[in-house]
Amino acid sequence: MQAGNSGGKCKKRPGDRRHKTHPVEGTARAEAIDIRMGVFRQPAMQTPVLVLNASYEPINICGARRALVLVLKGVARTEEEQGTVLHAHRMILQMPSVIRLLEYRRIPHQTRALSRKNILLRDRNTCQYCQRVLTAADLTLDHVVPRCRGGQSTWENLVACCRDCNRRKGSQMLHELTDMRLLREPRPFTLHTSRHIMRMIGSADANWRKYLYFESEPAA
Repeated sequence: MQAGNSGGKCKKRPGDRRHKTHPVEGTARAEAIDIRMGVFRQPAMQTPVLVLNASYEPINICGARRALVLVLKGVARTEEEQGTVLHAHRMILQMPSVIRLLEYRRIPHQTRALSRKNILLRDRNTCQYCQRVLTAADLTLDHVVPRCRGGQSTWENLVACCRDCNRRKGSQMLHELTDMRLLREPRPFTLHTSRHIMRMIGSADANWRKYLYFESEPAA
């Protein structure tokens, strides 16, 4: 299966004055685009997709492969498309950007399962030491208190970390280092955290924005 662009390239015409605008560095929009690049700069089948409940309430982010499975099984329907197509043996499918469950699911207000994927999502694909936004493949997990010194694998002791910072920190404690500190205190991944991340990523994507309640709120 191959994914590709659904539209052709547009040639510039004489007198065409259209130009691209770039977000101002350091603004909330620029930060959202940086985080989105880290989360979304993945293989096509791993591209994140916004999941809505049957009531159109945003409840999760899943990979494109999982989203396609839900659509093909009749569990969900595509509400927005990415603009790329998936060429299968017997069909051509539009890659979803937003899907909606066809039956309402009750979402308990509880902490998510502890996993590498959820740690990276909580930390927004950002190294918690050098603050670089990277892809999942370029990030590791670091135990703030090293395991060899009694550290446990918990939400409060695991953070996203680039390979360089992981090697530099090694088995040392943060108070033993003068040039490394945490970007933010690690906490459990709650439903509130999930919604905050969805809104941050969605601020850079028109396909997501309409479902994340931006249009009904005054601009910041």
